[in-house]
Amino acid sequence: MPGAIYAEGLVKTFGDVRALDGVDLDVPEGTVLGLLGPNGAGKTTTVRCLTTLLQPDRGKAIVAGIDVLKHPNEVRRSIGLSGQFAAVDEYLTGRENLQMVGRLYQMRAKDAKVRADELLEQFNLADAADRTAKTYSGGMRRRLDLAAALVVSPPVMFMDEPTTGLDPRNRQQLWEVIKQLVSGGTTLLLTTQYLEEADHLAHDICVVDHGRVIARGTSDQLKARTGGERVEVVVHEREHIATASEVLRGFGKGETSVEEHTRKLTVPVAGGAKLLAEVIRELDTRGIEIDDIGLRRPTLDDVFLSLTGHHADAEDEGNGVVQDTKGRKAKAKKETAS
Repeated sequence: MPGAIYAEGLVKTFGDVRALDGVDLDVPEGTVLGLLGPNGAGKTTTVRCLTTLLQPDRGKAIVAGIDVLKHPNEVRRSIGLSGQFAAVDEYLTGRENLQMVGRLYQMRAKDAKVRADELLEQFNLADAADRTAKTYSGGMRRRLDLAAALVVSPPVMFMDEPTTGLDPRNRQQLWEVIKQLVSGGTTLLLTTQYLEEADHLAHDICVVDHGRVIARGTSDQLKARTGGERVEVVVHEREHIATASEVLRGFGKGETSVEEHTRKLTVPVAGGAKLLAEVIRELDTRGIEIDDIGLRRPTLDDVFLSLTGHHADAEDEGNGVVQDTKGRKAKAKKETAS
């Protein structure tokens, strides 16, 4: 039986550009799926198709048990959507923004006011409730936008890169809000460029690239595909590089890479902090002075380099160019980029 969010073979083209090339998704009820990918991978296009903002050329989509193509109005009544940019009216107060959304959903004025007050408290915006939204910080606007998407307590939520542009403090605050939401039973599809965000929030992850799902699994499973943990050492003296490399080979699970100009050595390992302590002891025994040492897990860029052969920030589409399925490059309209 399909999950709360289900897609099969979604295809969407814009002229010669194939933005989606057969996307399949299945998100069980009450869980979070992280849709992970660089700019232009197809994340936003997928969300727009699932939330009725775009009609796919081919494929099947079911959200909250409702066929997206056959009954789009019913789907809209069952979902919440928080886009990449806060969709709030800058000239209304926080309270007025939320009450307006409630009225648009045909709530009674009294009920809309009560719900607005509840959400302002939940999102730590009560003190700013009667200030116009244009006086809000970026983090406050994002929280207000998310609150607006929850006015009718939808069973299914879509969040398209909700923390992009936020500072670490505001990002952490929004993560806590999202965790509370999911703990209440909401099913969530979250698009993000941040592997750390998927680490904190997603039960499962789909990696998309060029409109295709190229990998699925938990965050740990995806990281394991890039070689797992690595020890990085920066030696103080260049002449110690050869000896340090010999030491690391004794602990490593693969080849040691060396950057001569930075005096940094990296080797894949298994064993965690205990092994790191052993490496430090051996380097000290050999009389090798180090400037830095650490146990490192793969980053988003490591994952993408392993899975796709390119870095996450090297996407052509970031400059308005999309690579289609036949390897041709075509200019794409900015709104098709995701």
